[in-house]
Amino acid sequence: MVVDRQQLGKRLMTAAVGVPAAIVFSLVGGWGFLIVINFVLGIGLFEFYRMMECKGIKPYKTVGILAGLGVAWYVYFQEGVFSSFFVTGVIALVMVMELFRRDSELAVFHISTTILGVFYVGWFGSHIILLRQLGESSPWGDQGGWFVILAFGLAWLCDTGAYFFGSAFGKTKLMPRVSPNKSLEGAIGGLVLAVATAFLARHTFATFLSVWDALGLGVISAVAATLGDLVESLMKRDVQVKDTSRALPGHGGMLDRFDSVLFVAPFVYYYLRFIVPRLQDIIHR
Repeated sequence: MVVDRQQLGKRLMTAAVGVPAAIVFSLVGGWGFLIVINFVLGIGLFEFYRMMECKGIKPYKTVGILAGLGVAWYVYFQEGVFSSFFVTGVIALVMVMELFRRDSELAVFHISTTILGVFYVGWFGSHIILLRQLGESSPWGDQGGWFVILAFGLAWLCDTGAYFFGSAFGKTKLMPRVSPNKSLEGAIGGLVLAVATAFLARHTFATFLSVWDALGLGVISAVAATLGDLVESLMKRDVQVKDTSRALPGHGGMLDRFDSVLFVAPFVYYYLRFIVPRLQDIIHR
């Protein structure tokens, strides 16, 4: 596969604006960070529901978008009772609304795709906020912004490695029925760059990571990023669309750019919260 120079130029221009903005808002945190995450998730939810409409499904877009953003707000303010009530209310509301739709065909699909969007985009994406908060209360100092940057870096640099390695050396199809352009060589390139990113973090801001921590984090993130990319490709292939939108020049839609992040952020969060402390306990015994 040959690199499209025009497409690459658009990608680089978008990255030149988006990457510094992501770094600044992640480090600053606060309301600005919450608003930016809500903006990304809101567009992602809209793209997801519009993609489902291409399949003839009619999800409740307004309810789904508001619910997905509501999940992010819950995570930010950490209201446990609100969470239980909110999720229960959203699911019940969507099912009751379907009772009053004149066309009762595909009722299960209308309901399930609405709820899927809330969890796939809203809940998975909210782990970016959880990472910010985990870093604020971690035993390694205030690392919140850097934890978010770590997740972004692992996901996006894995994508970058997969793109360039796949373009230069890609011959073996990774999963052709889902994404014909993705190769095993590209996946290996993404893995190498993700592991390198984790070790770079270990030697800069995440000095608390051991060698095994960094290696595990890089491998898990590479697998998660690849799976996230493939899952979105599967959905796009099913609904027969190339890009979720044209919101980001050279990248397509917001979901096209954040599909790997949606999978990587949860894995990085749970790895830093549960696995790293346990590994360090074992090492220091």
